[in-house]
Amino acid sequence: MSWYCDIAPGHPFHGPYHDHEYGFPLSGDAALFERLCLEIFQAGLSWLIVLKKRDSLKLAFEGFDPVTVAAYGEADLARLLADAGIIRNRRKILAVIDNAGRVNRLVGQYGSFAGWLAAHHPRSKEAWVKLFKQTFVFTGGEVVNEFLMSIGYLPGAHRPDCPVAQRLAERQLL
Repeated sequence: MSWYCDIAPGHPFHGPYHDHEYGFPLSGDAALFERLCLEIFQAGLSWLIVLKKRDSLKLAFEGFDPVTVAAYGEADLARLLADAGIIRNRRKILAVIDNAGRVNRLVGQYGSFAGWLAAHHPRSKEAWVKLFKQTFVFTGGEVVNEFLMSIGYLPGAHRPDCPVAQRLAERQLL
């Protein structure tokens, strides 16, 4: 995704995400779940829309805590669908709620969402997509690819000559 390295620097939304988050490892369940949800919300939209709505999404979904989100009922669904600050796609919102429960089941089996990811790493993109489709909803090839690149599990987040790629490579050597 080298084009991101071209457009992100200096951009008020893309720049900080590119420079400090994209391709960097994550381990906390809420942080990982948030990233997966953001990729789900991005499907069919621009990443800029998601970044602009990220704070509102995080607030609306109570920090993307999987235990909290999995307990959402009809009142929460109505609240979310009425919230103009977020991406109000019913299928995506229902997928996020459903996937929260799925993350919680993985936590019961693997200790954490990160533990589940680590137990299956490394894999090819195709194998990851198959696993995600078996485990979650609304996780097609692009959602899975971007999620895994964004957390450093698949290559391609940055061009080799990007300063962020160089920082990431240095961190891995430490």
